[in-house]
Amino acid sequence: MKIFSIVIATYNAAETLQQCLDSIRQQKAEDVELILVDGESVDNTHAIVQGNLDIIDIYIHEKDRGIYDAWNKGVKAASGKWVLFLGADDILCSETIQNYKNLLDTINDDTVDYISAWVNYVDSSGRVFRKLGSAWNWPDFSKSMNVAHVASLHKKVLFEEIGFFSLEYKICADYEFLARKKNSLRTLFLAKVVAQMQMGGISLSKKAIRETCKIANTYTKRNWFERFFMASEKYISYYLFLVKIKLWRLNKHANIFLV
Repeated sequence: MKIFSIVIATYNAAETLQQCLDSIRQQKAEDVELILVDGESVDNTHAIVQGNLDIIDIYIHEKDRGIYDAWNKGVKAASGKWVLFLGADDILCSETIQNYKNLLDTINDDTVDYISAWVNYVDSSGRVFRKLGSAWNWPDFSKSMNVAHVASLHKKVLFEEIGFFSLEYKICADYEFLARKKNSLRTLFLAKVVAQMQMGGISLSKKAIRETCKIANTYTKRNWFERFFMASEKYISYYLFLVKIKLWRLNKHANIFLV
């Protein structure tokens, strides 16, 4: 049995896919499985895949209903004990697999469902805007996705226990999945940066806020005022975040914007 199954979902992402695969290549080993799920891209994705078949264990090339449908296909095909998800524009940090192995060597992993870490939020040049992620705890998580999902570890049997990603949500199904067990989710936090995540995307949008609020209110009872206050807080934070990004981009010499 493999220890890790890395699942990449891609669709017309040829511009960034090779860099993602390169970041995995140096860490590929007998106990690391790489699964690539492509939704029938029409760009150069297939040629890139063909050039990397020496590290890709499973290649699924068929239409899907979005990233979470693709991830579900990857999970079902996975043979690893732990499943790690990457976007085609994400980069796995050079010591990530070894750092996870070192952590797993110190614990009884039968008592853990999910392991998260830090992720660097970067622009197209790799310049770091901020470090995302914190240790999971239900009071915070019941309001928003406070963990960095990119390159985090999910126990494979967790999907057998609580099901797969819901296709009802187009942006925040990872949040809904981890919210299902509420405060009974058994977690660990690795205090290391495990990946680089590109800035922007649909996860930074008002639609993502609406999905987050819907999920948060599904798993925690709140009165109308609490719901209104939570949503208002999220929209204010969203606009402030956009302003901070614009200011940061104007400061070409900044390496990190502490927010």
